[in-house]
Amino acid sequence: MALRNVAVADVIDGQKSNSLLISIIVLGFLAQLGDGFDLAAVAYAAPGLVRAWHIERESLAPVFSIGLFGMLFGAMAFGWLGDRFGRRFAIVLGAVFCGVFTLASAFAPNLLVLGVLRFLTGVGLGGLPANTIALMAEYAPKRSRALLITLMFMGITFGGMLPALVTVAWPSGGWQALFLVGGAIPLVAAVLNWLWMPESLKFLALKAADAARLLALVRRLRPELVIAADAVFTFPQRGGGAFRFARLFESDLRLMTPLVWVLFMANLMANFFLNSWMPTLLRDSGLSASDAALTNSLYYVGGVIGGLTIGRALDRAGIAIIAVFMLAGCVCVAVLGQVSTVPFALQAAVFLVGVTVLGVQLGLNAVAGLTYPTAIRANGTGWALGIGRVGAILGPLIGGQLIHMHLPVSQLLLAPAVPLFIGAVAAFLLRPMASSRWSGNVDEMQH
Repeated sequence: MALRNVAVADVIDGQKSNSLLISIIVLGFLAQLGDGFDLAAVAYAAPGLVRAWHIERESLAPVFSIGLFGMLFGAMAFGWLGDRFGRRFAIVLGAVFCGVFTLASAFAPNLLVLGVLRFLTGVGLGGLPANTIALMAEYAPKRSRALLITLMFMGITFGGMLPALVTVAWPSGGWQALFLVGGAIPLVAAVLNWLWMPESLKFLALKAADAARLLALVRRLRPELVIAADAVFTFPQRGGGAFRFARLFESDLRLMTPLVWVLFMANLMANFFLNSWMPTLLRDSGLSASDAALTNSLYYVGGVIGGLTIGRALDRAGIAIIAVFMLAGCVCVAVLGQVSTVPFALQAAVFLVGVTVLGVQLGLNAVAGLTYPTAIRANGTGWALGIGRVGAILGPLIGGQLIHMHLPVSQLLLAPAVPLFIGAVAAFLLRPMASSRWSGNVDEMQH
């Protein structure tokens, strides 16, 4: 007998592995691939820019940070666009922004122009995670939601590895090659997402828009169900309506939102300190350009391992795993500075820092996606990423100031341990509230 009343949440939670879910993971992965490449590209371009423009390396710190400043605005603006016009639209627009202005960066004649272009690139970069996370959270079954969000978000980690390959494979391309490749990837991802990325089922049900498209997507997701053409799709949601900033602080979110923001700020500060300056510091340790690039790529390899571990643990054990990994990260970054002249030990330390610091960042994206209900998920995730960018902006600036003080590498690399410890404390405080919230249906909870 054909179903005439269909609960969207039950459809999603009851699904098995299927081609639609896999395509969403792959398309989101590709969108984040360009994001990860562009985030890392400017750090790999730094040594070439220093030589080509005859500038001091610390003068690049504002260029590192201004892109992150753009991400702050992009995360919030595109979060609003995603909740208002749909996740798919915001993902495509963010990828186009990212691609166009990264390509333009390859032709920048000086630091000022490059800084403006990096800001505009950052707007697009900031818009992608909020909406890819929201879309994945709204298609993934509850039993594996954190893991699937993390798998999709691995694109940013793999993207971060690619500049090293471009540096090794295309040395004659100089710093411009990084921006040329970095611009092409998100533009390709934009086309593919426009053609094949579906809109969120929960978004369509919440907005009561395009019943025919909603019916077609449900049938693709659950082909074993017989659903009537005039079926009514129900999606319990409290506190609907237009987004208001105050909704991020209603009920249990009053404490959860500030703690989530602290987590993002702390880990992004450590992550972008390392992401921005590690290639340069590795060169200062005596490594060649290719050896420094390959060693730095181990940071992203470690991030993949850490992200997968954390993603699975979040579904089973909750947010305590974030605190454990951040404390381990404090130790790993301290060790990194002490072994900078021992090649094998240095590679192992870079890998372990990736496991802990970058792995935590991948896990935090799942935390944001699980914390907020559908009506404000892209906004909530966007604000968490946006506020977190304050830490991301400060990380490279602090690194530049410490380098200007001519501190040895062993002392420079102690700096990220401070925000990591603060983040671990925030995760421990968040644990009881997150456990209570994630165990229920977040879309049916009162806010």
